[in-house]
Amino acid sequence: MTGKPTPLAQTLVFGWGNLSRGDDALGPLFVQALRDRHDADVDVEYLDDYQLQIEHALDLVGRERVLLVDASLSCCAPFEVTSVAPRHDTSFATHALSPQGLLQVFREVRGEAPPPCTLLQIRGERFELGQPPSCAALNHLAAALQWFSTGVGGAQQPRVGRQLSCFD
Repeated sequence: MTGKPTPLAQTLVFGWGNLSRGDDALGPLFVQALRDRHDADVDVEYLDDYQLQIEHALDLVGRERVLLVDASLSCCAPFEVTSVAPRHDTSFATHALSPQGLLQVFREVRGEAPPPCTLLQIRGERFELGQPPSCAALNHLAAALQWFSTGVGGAQQPRVGRQLSCFD
């Protein structure tokens, strides 16, 4: 039996992180919030995983744009948005791949440039095992979701988010 192929979504939103490590959960929480809000949107596919892997390069095939989402201890609060370009690095030999390394794997495997990719880094503070996300991180997540809702990431323009306060 042959069925009609499912059309590939033009936009991929891919978040990663460990749900058991406090603020490291921000990437998957971002994706889950979007799934809950936009479940009928056929032009966007949502993917989350524990970490970036070489195999994820294949998830970029046929996309017009990709938003990669991760928690960060070093970005400005509440979040930073930057363009990502392929780059050789040593992350392919570690347990996790960098966004730049992922795009380089795509380039080497496919023999073509990857789709335009944007990295959304959401500021986290606590990454301890067994801890829930911090109040500040959840506020940063809310700001990042607001940014995204202004038109698929505000047309993917790099920017730094504004500071939010936390109410415990």
